[in-house]
Amino acid sequence: MNNHELWQSVLAELELSISKANFITWFKSTGIISWQDGCVLVCVPNTFNRAWLEKKYHSSIIKSVERITAKPVKKLEYKIDNIKNVMEQGLSSDPMAKPASSETSAAARPISTMATGSNFVLNPKYTFESFVVGRGSELAYAAAQAVVNKPGEAYNPLFIYGGVGLGKTHLIQAIGNQLLKNNPGINIVYASAEKFSNDFISSIKDNTAREIQNRYRHIDLLLIDDIQFIAGKAGTQESFFHTFNELHQQNRQVILTSDRPPKAIPALEDRLKSRFEWGMIADVVAPDFETRVAILQKKCLEKGFSLEEKLVQTIAATVQNNIRELEGALNKIIVYHQLKNIMPSSDSIKALLSSLEASSMRRSLTPHQLVEAVGQFYNLAVDDVLGKSREKKLSFPRQIIMYLLREELKMSYPAIGDELGGRDHTTAMHAHTKILNEIENDLKLKQEIELIKQRLYINNV
Repeated sequence: MNNHELWQSVLAELELSISKANFITWFKSTGIISWQDGCVLVCVPNTFNRAWLEKKYHSSIIKSVERITAKPVKKLEYKIDNIKNVMEQGLSSDPMAKPASSETSAAARPISTMATGSNFVLNPKYTFESFVVGRGSELAYAAAQAVVNKPGEAYNPLFIYGGVGLGKTHLIQAIGNQLLKNNPGINIVYASAEKFSNDFISSIKDNTAREIQNRYRHIDLLLIDDIQFIAGKAGTQESFFHTFNELHQQNRQVILTSDRPPKAIPALEDRLKSRFEWGMIADVVAPDFETRVAILQKKCLEKGFSLEEKLVQTIAATVQNNIRELEGALNKIIVYHQLKNIMPSSDSIKALLSSLEASSMRRSLTPHQLVEAVGQFYNLAVDDVLGKSREKKLSFPRQIIMYLLREELKMSYPAIGDELGGRDHTTAMHAHTKILNEIENDLKLKQEIELIKQRLYINNV
């Protein structure tokens, strides 16, 4: 068994025990450089990748090598090297590398250094240094770092999704800022999906199609926020489809954000969904307590505001939904104490947090508002949701409505049945139990429900 065959066998084992996203992220462009006398040297593309393998997968790799070779591993080390160099030496190969086409070289074309400048305005505060990495964002952060190291080659496109205020915009702008720092001459476009759509409409109205095409297609890096908003807009989707294809064929990097994964975006063309899944899909979720504490500590340092550890923990324990709310609460606390010229205390912090909770408290939500929110999320008409059809595209959202009516509005099962077109209370009970159980094992469903609640409550403040 040569080095390549050994590493292929190791990867085959590892792929069974970790998610596809993690497998692609951490084992792409890896290989065995040497294996001799129980000493294994593994090729990795960068320091971040090396650190992650050492921390998370080191023992798994050793066990796998030992199982496959039936020999003990005395030492396993990692060396930063280009997998292509290893391949040329005949020592290994990239297990996931695609063969080069006749139109492109084996290595992706680097971002142009001759571009005339950036067609965008990035927030200079959005950097990797100012981004606090938590368990809910480490995969997206790692993918973003990989894109910076190999734009147009590592993950193209990079698709980051998650709820409101969780750092998606910060992360993609950090990529832009870092690439601009590395190469000041690159041409970057950063825009919202709404801006792209408006530009497309204007190009039709003003007969400026060529100008708009040049703006979005003759560039090095395209950053689009909230791509889900092109759903249902046939002309915009057609334009973006051709824009994406042209950039991708030239190995130009495309980075997109959304509030949900591609397959969950209703009224998005299948050809776009498939292209969005070509590269890397990474999610960001609400920060845990430790991450919220770290974010607050970093923000306090940036703003030159001193807070005792116990007060930071009080804020982190109270404000849990997203990073935006967390920073908003901190800003209000800072302004209040600076204007009053008083030191922060447990009482003053709790009083301010209480007022924040009151001001952001949900208005009295009606069942109809909740039904509408779920219908809009799944691009369904309310009448269809409340109807008698048992099609899965209607029955599953209907079960989510029953679950939310029970969980969020505390309605009785008979009342839920009445609200949903006079259904029996046992139907409501079954739906609530089913969704409650599925959330435990289905991360995608859990995220969808969180997104629905975020939208519902943001619209009802």
